[in-house]
Amino acid sequence: MPAVDDILFSRRRAERFAQLLDEANGGRRHHVRSRIDDQLAPLVAVGQRLAAERPTVEVDPEFRTGLRAMLLATAEREGLGTPAAATAAGPAGQRATTGSGKGSLLPAVTARRARARGAILVGVAAGAIAVSGISAASENAVPGDALYGMKRSTERAQLALASSDISRGQLFLDFARTRLGEAAELRGDHDGFSAVLDDMDADTRQGVRLLTTAAVQRADAAGLDTVNTFVAGQRRAVNDLLAGAARDDRDRTRESLALLDAVRERSDALRAAIGCDLPVPVASDTLGPTPATCPADR
Repeated sequence: MPAVDDILFSRRRAERFAQLLDEANGGRRHHVRSRIDDQLAPLVAVGQRLAAERPTVEVDPEFRTGLRAMLLATAEREGLGTPAAATAAGPAGQRATTGSGKGSLLPAVTARRARARGAILVGVAAGAIAVSGISAASENAVPGDALYGMKRSTERAQLALASSDISRGQLFLDFARTRLGEAAELRGDHDGFSAVLDDMDADTRQGVRLLTTAAVQRADAAGLDTVNTFVAGQRRAVNDLLAGAARDDRDRTRESLALLDAVRERSDALRAAIGCDLPVPVASDTLGPTPATCPADR
């Protein structure tokens, strides 16, 4: 069961996203700034780009059906479409009144809330379809392609909406896998190849740091299992880049292999530290906590 604070924060984030999306499309500006605006900005930018450059992609019929069912269920649960008089009535059919007894303000309040909830549903649906459409259209884009900027904006939007550090860590590792696929397409273009591997290594470090930190803080090696699975598959694929590569590209590829070896060593050291109940490490670096060595008698 999600915590109350998480539910409230998710609802506020959805409401603020609906406001920002409305403002971006020329709606009334709200004279208030939220601390989550910067997190939601990439997703709003995706919506604006989608309006300007609509990708010619057919959305999966199963996705449409599932989204429609979700929206209808949410509308029913939230009371959207219910007449104001019905929602304003109390258990005995009586209407709530103001302190002065001059009538009820509840129908107006209910109507405003219904409109706001409707805007949130539309915003969430538009965002989901936008992300789905852009992801499909830009899936195979590489640096230099017209849709590559959209591809990276979609990734930033996914990070902004991730619910935890573990989710963000897993996303960063997914992005590192994506960068690897792009690097394979750019072999022979040393500058582009090297730049994509730089991005891949940066995504690897960020994902590993988030997952190792969560593992240590929770004294739970599950995050380390995710890291090790990633390293095993990623190292094989990176090693494949060496075949037939120019000398400069081989040298750059070996740097990424060395990083993956360092990640595996850090993961194993943290697993051992968790196993022998060492205190949570204070020191850290780009790969996360740096653990002490377990005593020999343990």
